[in-house]
Amino acid sequence: MALDWKYNNEIFTEEMIGDNYGFVYIITNIQTNQKYIGKKFFYSTKTRQVKGKKKREKVFSDWKSYYGSNQTLKDDIVLLGKENFKREIIHLCLSKGECNYMEAYEQFTSDVLRKPTEYYNHWI
Repeated sequence: MALDWKYNNEIFTEEMIGDNYGFVYIITNIQTNQKYIGKKFFYSTKTRQVKGKKKREKVFSDWKSYYGSNQTLKDDIVLLGKENFKREIIHLCLSKGECNYMEAYEQFTSDVLRKPTEYYNHWI
């Protein structure tokens, strides 16, 4: 199903997260083959007040329903429908730093800024 995240051609589930902090992904427009390379973290830290003290807790992010931060990509998803996009995890990362590095690595090696008709990425 096009709505699921795939990793190594398998549907990626919450049980597969393990010790990973996040992932680097490619979202592909099936109709035009235009792509978007980005990263997403599995968790975020929320702060809440407990008995007068601030307490930080780790909570799941919106990674399951996430479709990127690029506005042109989001507009195309609304226009064409989620079923016309493929979401693939290309790297699972153990740390925030690894996610940042692998995202930049993929964007630079794919030359996303010089190929505006092939990639939704407008900046790195």
